[in-house]
Amino acid sequence: MFQVGDKIVHPMHGAGIIDSIVQKKVNGVVRDYYILKLPVGGMLVMIPTANSEEIGVRPVVKGDEADRVIAAIPDIEVDMTPNWNRRYRENMLRLKSGNLLEMLREEERGLSTGERKMLHSAKQILISEIVLSQDASYEDVEARINTALA
Repeated sequence: MFQVGDKIVHPMHGAGIIDSIVQKKVNGVVRDYYILKLPVGGMLVMIPTANSEEIGVRPVVKGDEADRVIAAIPDIEVDMTPNWNRRYRENMLRLKSGNLLEMLREEERGLSTGERKMLHSAKQILISEIVLSQDASYEDVEARINTALA
């Protein structure tokens, strides 16, 4: 179980800091929830504590691991199926996995609108985690990732 102040990652929303743990009644059931505050955009996300592991919530990676992820980006090869629908589903599974090395590395050119949107989301999630992991600025991390993707 995580504690208030822990830095964690939600696979679909990105990295944040647990602001509080509260009890809420949702659909007639009282449950404990992490209130995750996302630094980028200031959004709050309620995550049920009981199934946070099942959702894919995990601690933010250490700073040196984040450096290894950025360094590995240029060498990641993605087998892209020509069927855009299957490709979209496969990429959504990568995104939901929360695994930094499974995030899509692909040029925006040639992608469908949905795929470009997903690529943007994946980059935002990755940036948010590295920002918290290394106490770096959003702009610095974004520039490092864009350089690795080039």
